[in-house]
Amino acid sequence: MSTIPNGQPGTAPTTQMSPTKDAMTNPDENDAMRSTHVEIDGVRLKLAKPYVDPGRWIGQAEILQQLLACWISLDEADLPLTPRLVGAPGVGKTQLAIAAAKAQGRPLYIYQCTADTRPEDLLVTPVLSQNGEIAYHASPLVTAMLCGGVCVLDEGNRMNEKSWASLAPLFDNRRYVESIVAGITIDAHSEFRAAVTMNQDESTFEIPDYIMSRLQPTLPVGFPNKQDEMAILQYHLPFAEAEMLAMTVEFLQRSHQLKLEFSPRDGINLLRYALKRISQNPDHPVSRDAAWQEALQSCLGDEAFDLEQLSQRKSRTLGGDAVPLGLADLFFDPDDPMHPDRDDDEEDEDFNV
Repeated sequence: MSTIPNGQPGTAPTTQMSPTKDAMTNPDENDAMRSTHVEIDGVRLKLAKPYVDPGRWIGQAEILQQLLACWISLDEADLPLTPRLVGAPGVGKTQLAIAAAKAQGRPLYIYQCTADTRPEDLLVTPVLSQNGEIAYHASPLVTAMLCGGVCVLDEGNRMNEKSWASLAPLFDNRRYVESIVAGITIDAHSEFRAAVTMNQDESTFEIPDYIMSRLQPTLPVGFPNKQDEMAILQYHLPFAEAEMLAMTVEFLQRSHQLKLEFSPRDGINLLRYALKRISQNPDHPVSRDAAWQEALQSCLGDEAFDLEQLSQRKSRTLGGDAVPLGLADLFFDPDDPMHPDRDDDEEDEDFNV
């Protein structure tokens, strides 16, 4: 895995930040990155801990290079981009951002966005300490800003507009946030980078255009091909038998072809449950296939047994190319000769050809 150069660093932040005595004192090190607290304009902030992940990104090298390109600074006047990583749940959007941060050697911080996220949750949160005083905790986002790290705003389209509004100056050329709670302005370190992951489902907010224009470009994260999907499952489940892995990969690949959103994460959970059921009683005459079928039903539901029918139903629901259902469709299959809406002339024409 190659790493794209970061380019020349941007201008230094203007925030007056002083690491406390908890920080390392080596002048060649980034003190803020190694401290537990910093002080900004007289306000002491406790920093969040970076996220450490031993995993790696498998396959789809091009999308990783695209993300890394977004974080390049070509000149002191050039600012990094904050891309949107868009895709179905479970395809590895967060893992992609983790791999990019690891490739650049930057500390990583992840903030999980929710529908009830408040601006103070995103920035600085006041906490009552043991001695009765107010202590201020920097969020993972603010910690990444101060340390020159990477922050992943995970599932960003689950967050409301009020919270997004507090980040508007961060993701344009101003590069700062204002904490009303702490009464301070925090400038981003020149090495600060960010990305936002977004799921493609209906349980999300519509992000306003003025925010979307700041989160560019859009990088679609798709499903892996067969070889990559097998490698992903083998990486997470190295103890799984080849037959079980093959069954799961074939199921996932078929679902991808039908544009269903069963993801590698679904395959991993399905296979983990099947293997656990088999391990409960190795002497029981339950076949691998039966355990896999039970896991499929338990993890993904009865509808997963008929992917073609599920795909047709989804296409009708989304208003796809399928013909809209009529009353007769409730009682007859589309190819049934007794179907009152069946076009016999078209069939005869096709037969004559």
